[in-house]
Amino acid sequence: MDQILQSHLGYMQTVKYSDIEKMIYIVRGHKVMLDSDLAALYEVETKSVNRAVRRNLDRFPEDFMFQLTAEEYEILRCQIGTLRLEHGQHRKYLPLVFTEQGVAMLSGVLNSPKAVQVNISIVRTFVKLRQLLLQEDLSDRMKKLEIGTDKLFRVVFQRLDDLEVNTPTLPSKRRKIGIRNE
Repeated sequence: MDQILQSHLGYMQTVKYSDIEKMIYIVRGHKVMLDSDLAALYEVETKSVNRAVRRNLDRFPEDFMFQLTAEEYEILRCQIGTLRLEHGQHRKYLPLVFTEQGVAMLSGVLNSPKAVQVNISIVRTFVKLRQLLLQEDLSDRMKKLEIGTDKLFRVVFQRLDDLEVNTPTLPSKRRKIGIRNE
């Protein structure tokens, strides 16, 4: 999972899946990335990413990108541990967050080879995370199924045991029914 992705276009920077995974958060039930994290990956300023997005808002519906509320931002800041107390270190605007589709759309908006390569790495990371979640979900389902079938088989075997005990025995001497072949 922790493969290193290198651009074949001559960029020397490497991006690890694990580094990108740490930048993916769950907000409003969506896996998202912060505009500042994306800007760091693209090696541009956050305001450059946001400016490019504002110029192309029609490409970013709410399921691609949305702005955090003050409460969501505060919760996220506490989780990440980014609280700078120095003067001038706080953001002027609430951050934008991008879903997997929004990240993919950014490569077209930023329109640079670097953006394309970084987006490929990010999308691959999203896909890997989705596959891992599916595997975990399937594993949980199998465990629940095993537990359920265990209980079911116990009940079935108990009923069969009860039938054996309560089944009347036939008399040993009884008249045979049927046709004789002699």
